[in-house]
Amino acid sequence: MKSNEKDIRICPKCNKPYIGHPALSRSDNITPICPDCGTREALDSIGVTAEEQDKILDTIHRCYKQ
Repeated sequence: MKSNEKDIRICPKCNKPYIGHPALSRSDNITPICPDCGTREALDSIGVTAEEQDKILDTIHRCYKQ
């Protein structure tokens, strides 16, 4: 049975609700996490600072609100 994309899930990493397709955590390759945490894990893996990650996520969120 396919999961509805409108289902609200809670991210086990940040404990915030999210809607849509989850990302797969890089820490264990099993745990579904929210797209923001997935983006943060990817950016962290290439050495992007937390401050720059916040700016990147803000930009992503602005683009999706249009």
